[in-house]
Amino acid sequence: MRGIILGLIWLAAGAAQADVYISIDAKGGYVLSNVHRPGRHYERVISEVAALSGPANAQLVTGRPYADEVAAAARTHDVPQALLHALIKAESGYNPKARSPRGAVGLMQLMPDTAKEMGVKDALDPAANVQGGARYLKRMLKLFDNDITLAVAAYNAGPEAVLSRGRVVPPFAETRRYVPNVLREYRKLQGLADDAPLSAQIGRQQGL
Repeated sequence: MRGIILGLIWLAAGAAQADVYISIDAKGGYVLSNVHRPGRHYERVISEVAALSGPANAQLVTGRPYADEVAAAARTHDVPQALLHALIKAESGYNPKARSPRGAVGLMQLMPDTAKEMGVKDALDPAANVQGGARYLKRMLKLFDNDITLAVAAYNAGPEAVLSRGRVVPPFAETRRYVPNVLREYRKLQGLADDAPLSAQIGRQQGL
């Protein structure tokens, strides 16, 4: 019963996009409302802010393809699930058999040398591919002091392209398109504003 009640609460919160209150009527039934009426005892169970920025965004992540594989890789390598999903969407559009003209394969488009270095034996296996991509992403985050913008740029263009230009996004047309697209998706999944700083999110947003 509690699970049903909580489910109704989440639905009400998402639909109303407002505070949600619960009370018990004269017959012992539960009453959900987004209006606090005088004379009744209510408990606020969902705030408007939580309804908009919490569960809805978590559902965006857990509802994505390969959510289990991504969650496992995120835990193993201590990177945000949302960032892995943003990279996968940009790299392959969730196509596990994707191949690029340059030879990158799989969900996270691992190059053969990168896959080998990350210990991936079958880059077309979704779980193995995501594990390898997450391991490589973690390496980029460490290299660039958890600067997500630079780590994403390095994932696309290679770390040397970022380092050799003084730790800035390389002036490649593809990379200049790629980085904003990934960051926009990441912010959306995290419930962050379009101009929110990203480097500080590592370590505080691991659930997403």
